[in-house]
Amino acid sequence: MKTRCQWAKDDLNIEYHDNEWGKPQHDDRKLFEFLILEGAQAGLTWTTILKRRDGYRKAFSDFDPVKVSKYTEKHIKNLLNNPEIIRNKLKINSAINNAKLFIKIQKEYGSFDKFIWSFVDHTTIINNFKCLSDIPASTDISKKMSDELKKYGFNFVGPTICYAFMQAVGMVNDHTCDCFRFQKYT
Repeated sequence: MKTRCQWAKDDLNIEYHDNEWGKPQHDDRKLFEFLILEGAQAGLTWTTILKRRDGYRKAFSDFDPVKVSKYTEKHIKNLLNNPEIIRNKLKINSAINNAKLFIKIQKEYGSFDKFIWSFVDHTTIINNFKCLSDIPASTDISKKMSDELKKYGFNFVGPTICYAFMQAVGMVNDHTCDCFRFQKYT
């Protein structure tokens, strides 16, 4: 029996934990996916989002920021009626807005990856937390990232959302020390 982070309890979360969470991501499309999903999660559980992930993939053009940036009122209406995603108008509008800004950053920096990973000097921060309660909700770096993204005009990118994003895409390794995945990403 493998020892995992305490939050990975059911099959869906175990699959996500074992194969994705904390794995360094440098693909812009994958980074956009997590940006959208973390924003959608605000006020909800991550399990709620994981259950709808396939619905999000279909609804948001497989997380192609160029396509999402061109969504019209018709798209928004369809999304608001789509039971496979969180039907929150603010979050849907935010995803479209953030897609446009994501593209702006890609043009400015050459990739979103170069921009976002600069907050950690392009290297995963290895934390050594013993248990789930030791892991912070946000850090000075996630606050800085949040402030910078907000300057660009991004929405649903508060410090806590940014930290969850950092964890998801491997900018920080927050697997607890006893977790079998901790060593994998160090």
